[in-house]
Amino acid sequence: MQIKATLERIPGGMMVVPLLLGATINTLAPDLLRIGNFTEALFVNSASTLIALFLLCAGAQINLSNVGTAAAKGATLLVVKWLVGAAVGLLAFLLAGENGLFFGMVPLAIIAAMTNSNGGLYVAIVGQYGRADDKAAYSLLALNDGPFLTMVALAIFGAMGFVDGFFSIVTFVSVLLPILVGMVLGNLDGNMRAFLAKGSDMLIPFFAFALGMNISFSAILAGGLSGVLIGVLTVFVTGTAGYLVFRMLGWNPIVGAAEGSTAGNAVATPVAIAAANPAFAALSQLATVQVAASVVTTAILMPLYISFLVTRTDLTGLRDPDPIHDDR
Repeated sequence: MQIKATLERIPGGMMVVPLLLGATINTLAPDLLRIGNFTEALFVNSASTLIALFLLCAGAQINLSNVGTAAAKGATLLVVKWLVGAAVGLLAFLLAGENGLFFGMVPLAIIAAMTNSNGGLYVAIVGQYGRADDKAAYSLLALNDGPFLTMVALAIFGAMGFVDGFFSIVTFVSVLLPILVGMVLGNLDGNMRAFLAKGSDMLIPFFAFALGMNISFSAILAGGLSGVLIGVLTVFVTGTAGYLVFRMLGWNPIVGAAEGSTAGNAVATPVAIAAANPAFAALSQLATVQVAASVVTTAILMPLYISFLVTRTDLTGLRDPDPIHDDR
């Protein structure tokens, strides 16, 4: 069987197919692989560990001359994602009805979903279509995890005051450290760079499957059409904005589009915001369900949108043709 060749013929297939397979198993038979020991450790609980190893391998491919570019790309992704999500959220607040909803969507859910991003999907997509500095840009994206940027948006809108304690610098460092370790190893020893380069591509389908094993299609039903709509907006509005900005700057636009998702940890944001300001308590549960639906919707839709964009984008010179020998 030509499994690898078949997956490679599908744009993003090394990520999309394992992720959807994992989500299907988790929805129809969630306990099938949750049998403990090595099976559950690899196929269910390995996403964070494998992504960390992926980042270490990616960091080893970065020369010190790439650090500035990686930081610029990470900051651009962070700002574009936040600006677009906050703008749509502000519009929702302004046009919300007496029930506090905008076409059935909770404005708080919109901001929480659209300003947050799924780091696992990002590194999977960039691992296939990006360069070393695109992968390293992920370290800055840790800043949009959790309620921090949602609170900043709400504070700017005058909806609530700034509240301390929702973002820890330790979280940022914990994401950056594997990349730094890999970068040190790769710059000290070219043979280590070549050795670690072999691991990047191999890890993608495994952590994509593990990500899928933590996604249930039932969340879409629970969140209803409003939650799905938030997911669609997240993919097509924030993803397209990132694509256009990166293309305008002469960078790989697929990397810009790879931020068009919602991470699972965003589900906790509405409750955290409501705990800080009781004014949001009434709609916090509905917002939580809608964000959960957005998480699942973007996890399915964004890789498909990326596949669509790849077929219409010239990536010549925009991704590493040979990460073992490429020193750009």
